[in-house]
Amino acid sequence: MSETIAIEARELTRRFGTLVAVDHVSFSIRYGEIFGFLGPNGSGKSTTIRMLCGILAPTSGAATVAGFDVNTDPERVKTAIGYMSQRFSLYHDLTVEENLEFYGRIYGLSDAALRERKQEVLQLTGLDQWRGRLAGELSGGSKQRLALANAVLHQPRLLFLDEPTAGIDPVSRRALWELLYQLAEGGIALFVTTHYMEEAERCNQIAFISQGRLLSIGPPNALKARVGGQLLEVECAPLMKASRVFRRLPGVTNITAFGTTLHLNLSVDPAVATQAIRDCASTEAIEIRSIQPIAATLEDVFATMTEGVG
Repeated sequence: MSETIAIEARELTRRFGTLVAVDHVSFSIRYGEIFGFLGPNGSGKSTTIRMLCGILAPTSGAATVAGFDVNTDPERVKTAIGYMSQRFSLYHDLTVEENLEFYGRIYGLSDAALRERKQEVLQLTGLDQWRGRLAGELSGGSKQRLALANAVLHQPRLLFLDEPTAGIDPVSRRALWELLYQLAEGGIALFVTTHYMEEAERCNQIAFISQGRLLSIGPPNALKARVGGQLLEVECAPLMKASRVFRRLPGVTNITAFGTTLHLNLSVDPAVATQAIRDCASTEAIEIRSIQPIAATLEDVFATMTEGVG
């Protein structure tokens, strides 16, 4: 495996009895790259991560993580990676500094290495001034920064982050992403799961998984360009009646509701579709407030790819 590759999964599969939780998934991640892993609940995200972290053995297929085979060297995989849970993986009755010292001992750092790394991660995460504060007294954003500090304390070259910004405010979310960019610039590979599409836009690569199958993978702009045909945004009322009616129109391949609007994927010329929509709306007593062509968002990509899967 190339020294630039942090993760390489090849036909990775996991079955639980007759249930295929992960179905022949293949992808690779480079060091210094932020890789977004998106999918609905129950899509196979957590099972994939557990296999890549050496916690769960694949039924078939293979994966190399930080240079180690998950099938033959799962323990070495565990020591080579950092992991940050969506739940605060902290001891609330310990101070910030005591949490770091606890994790440092788990990682087997020497006294000298722990002193040095502790100061480095406190400065990195901006928690130096709170080193004596109980973790349970920190804000949500500060708790996540402490969890990140714990995860990188032993200087892993690969970091798994499971919903890292869940439950924190937008300002704290932005600050945490700035830290992730710093880590990536330092050569760390980051494997991130998120439900926030605006966060997925920040990733170098994105993979969509549903029903255990990898639907698509690539840079955000490339994925948005792959959404078939043209895209129209229609502001109308009543919304769900319009969705049912417009879905039957020729050339409409997919419809997704966004607030007070519908996004319609088309396989025909937008001008032709626009006239058909107006004619149909007039017949069906649907009020059309606006119709305009728009560029696809990642949410459009996600909705289109998962439409009818399962």
